[in-house]
Amino acid sequence: MIKNPRNLLWLLPVLLFVTSPLWRPPLAAFLAPRGGYNPKLAQPQEESPIQNFILESVAITMTSNSKEEWQIDANRAYTQGDDHEIEMEEVSAMYIGSEREPINIESRKGLYLIDKRHLVLTDHVKVVKPLRNQVMLSERLEYDDADKVLVSPGKVTILAPGMKLNAGRMDYDFSTEGFEFSDRVKVNL
Repeated sequence: MIKNPRNLLWLLPVLLFVTSPLWRPPLAAFLAPRGGYNPKLAQPQEESPIQNFILESVAITMTSNSKEEWQIDANRAYTQGDDHEIEMEEVSAMYIGSEREPINIESRKGLYLIDKRHLVLTDHVKVVKPLRNQVMLSERLEYDDADKVLVSPGKVTILAPGMKLNAGRMDYDFSTEGFEFSDRVKVNL
């Protein structure tokens, strides 16, 4: 007889080894992976990761038919989730094409949609036509380069010597150089 029951602990591994043919197959079947094994799932996926960036003092040039038309400068530009949208701060845009009179636009924030060639300026937008001495003020301005249309969906104020115009939505077509206003238009001469 064994005086100390702790000495019986060595029998436990022997007992597991001897009885393994009985319990091992059901345990292996229970722990087997379900649904098979696909070696392609273990390989890293080749994806083009989104390349977010933050840049200081950025210059973007918009061209049409190999001619430079717009120069967009920003104190800061960055992407967040979509690498086809560039968000900007302290934006200054200038029409540098030779076909029309110069136009200068300033705003605190901007968004450039690369795929659509669409520029959206927000927060204290100021448009200046220096040759005509005209200033337009708005909270949001959108430029669609494909259609050559400048749209202000909100209220607009246009100041010129001897004139002040207040209106709702404004559309400006660069091809015809024509304005179209909606809502109530009020002109002070």
